[in-house]
Amino acid sequence: MSRKPYLRKVGREWLTRNPRYMRYMLREFSCLFIGGWTLMLVWGLARLAQGPAAWDAFLAALRTPASIVLQVLALAFAIYHAVTWFKLTPKALPVQRGEEFVADQVISGAHFVVWGLLSLVILFFAGAF
Repeated sequence: MSRKPYLRKVGREWLTRNPRYMRYMLREFSCLFIGGWTLMLVWGLARLAQGPAAWDAFLAALRTPASIVLQVLALAFAIYHAVTWFKLTPKALPVQRGEEFVADQVISGAHFVVWGLLSLVILFFAGAF
């Protein structure tokens, strides 16, 4: 006697069925923009090594409207990626003190506070203040 396994049909709308799936796929999609921004930085380093004229051309390319839109999208996705990771951290890294575990909000909150402080330090050294 042979048994035929049950195979559930998965349609194209599986992604929109559950909001958790949408958030997961958005997080995975964000890596494309972050990776593209990283490649842009490598391209900029290569242009910097080629001399002042190439560097000026690279800076001019960064000032185009399409480039600005892509950079803003990459920043938004990087923020989304960081926020979702910081919210996930208590599950990936539970901290135990004695017999009790540290509350999830404390672990996530500590990450957000350090992120904010480091951002302020970087802005200070960049001359934004």
